[in-house]
Amino acid sequence: MSLVLRFAAGSHKGLIREGNEDSGYAGPRLLAVADGMGGAAAGEVASSEALSSIVSLDEADLRADLLTLLSDAVHGANERLRVMVEQDPQLEGMGCTLTALLWTGERMGLAHVGDSRAYLLRDGSLTQITQDHTWVQRLVDEGRITAEEAETHPQRSLLMRALDGRGQVEPDLSIREVRAGDRYLICSDGLSGPVSHQTLEETLGSFYAPEQTIQELIQLALRGGGPDNITCIVADVIEVGATDTLSGQFASLPMVVGAVAEGPHGTATDHAIIDTPAGRAAGLGRQQPPAPQGAFGPADGYQGGYEPGYEQGYDAGYDQGQGGFGPAEGYGAEYSQDGYGAAPQGPEGYAPPAPAGEYDAAGYRAEDYPPAEAAPRKGRWFKRSAILVVALGLVGGAVYGGWQWTQGQYYVAVDNGHVAVYRGISQNLAGLSLSSVYQEYPNVELKYLPVYQQNQLKNTIDADSLDAATKRVQAFDAQATVCKKISEGAKPGGTGGTPAAATTAAFLAAPKVGASPAAGTTPSPTAPTPAPSVPAQATGTPSPPVTAPSSPPALTPEEQTLAADCATA
Repeated sequence: MSLVLRFAAGSHKGLIREGNEDSGYAGPRLLAVADGMGGAAAGEVASSEALSSIVSLDEADLRADLLTLLSDAVHGANERLRVMVEQDPQLEGMGCTLTALLWTGERMGLAHVGDSRAYLLRDGSLTQITQDHTWVQRLVDEGRITAEEAETHPQRSLLMRALDGRGQVEPDLSIREVRAGDRYLICSDGLSGPVSHQTLEETLGSFYAPEQTIQELIQLALRGGGPDNITCIVADVIEVGATDTLSGQFASLPMVVGAVAEGPHGTATDHAIIDTPAGRAAGLGRQQPPAPQGAFGPADGYQGGYEPGYEQGYDAGYDQGQGGFGPAEGYGAEYSQDGYGAAPQGPEGYAPPAPAGEYDAAGYRAEDYPPAEAAPRKGRWFKRSAILVVALGLVGGAVYGGWQWTQGQYYVAVDNGHVAVYRGISQNLAGLSLSSVYQEYPNVELKYLPVYQQNQLKNTIDADSLDAATKRVQAFDAQATVCKKISEGAKPGGTGGTPAAATTAAFLAAPKVGASPAAGTTPSPTAPTPAPSVPAQATGTPSPPVTAPSSPPALTPEEQTLAADCATA
């Protein structure tokens, strides 16, 4: 008996995003998901390049150390992004998460960077086997917020670790023992965000085939609003024998989904990944012969993608051989290339009637079916005008309703080098912006924020409400204030050790060495004070106060926590 993987993968751009920046790869040994970030800075390029860098693991010699293979692959992907940004500065700011499982037949190696997730369903219980590299997860680990609060925290998407080519990245690496019956899920946050842990557990335990499970998971994310790209991979560990007839039915051809499969950006799919299993799999999906004009066929992206028998129940009742559009039998020769008959036209666009007793061009006897009288033109124009008015009213109402909806949306982004809250959505329609600055925060300067927060702001940060947007700005304000203090010389530590500045009051209150006693006052005979060698003041007026050199203010414990991120600013 041996263990094999039965897997399926799927991806959807969601209901909000304009394009798909996720990439997914599922093969007999390697399962991986990368969630691109960077928006205009090409997040889809980053995710595609990251997968094309590690996809060779699907054919690697697995006698080598699993963790070494994964670590080298992750560092190679990060270096590849660095080289790309160096060659094309317009890609500055792009990056991606990466979660990958490498299968040896007995064990699973896991590599993880970012906030994509891997889950294990075993004995009906679902466990998250990765830890999010996000700001809110750090707050949870420090006990500052609960896991339930983290699910709705306005900064839950702020990444603390990602592949971006800016420096060394250390992935979380681990090895897991595998059992027959295990089901693994790898997904981007477009699934784990809107779909609860309990719903994921119920869904993964309710569907047998990975293909059906993938479709249901994507539908759940879309019903949850589809706020982000959705990519997921489901893989089952199946025990089969050498003569088991079912073993040959499990897919062995790799599957690629998302940006790496679409490949419009001209990167991984077009050159680097073409000689890999993923490239060959993607090529098979793109090299389908064109269907005859007007013929029925499967939807784009599903050609050959179903298992035998999977499509049963969908094609029943359709004649696959006679599915094309065209003229009915017996009329093909009488139709021109435009699809209209070549019969001569009479007045008002009607064909002249055939002589009595003969058959006209349509095959009917003239006396049996006399020509119908033309409808009055006035009636036709009135009907068309009414339809046009109703259509314009519907379109206008839809546009107004859409505009009203955008006025209740808010996001945080950059405006002239500082943070601002925008009202609307960060999109353009027919050249018109659908958002405007709602409130500026000139004191929260972008240059004082850590690089990862700058990238988040450049890519815009969606907020559920104006209050959520304001709270997010307050968090940025706190971070910028600390980083600004750091840049001005402040250092973490307590308040001790800093000499207090001398004041005039303190100077007057202090005893004056060598000063003459005031008029009418008798000096105490018990404690004579020897006169110093320095000359006394000619008058009783004290010298100006001496101010000690000021030192930068020390940071509070709360500010010291934020100061750790200023190193990346």
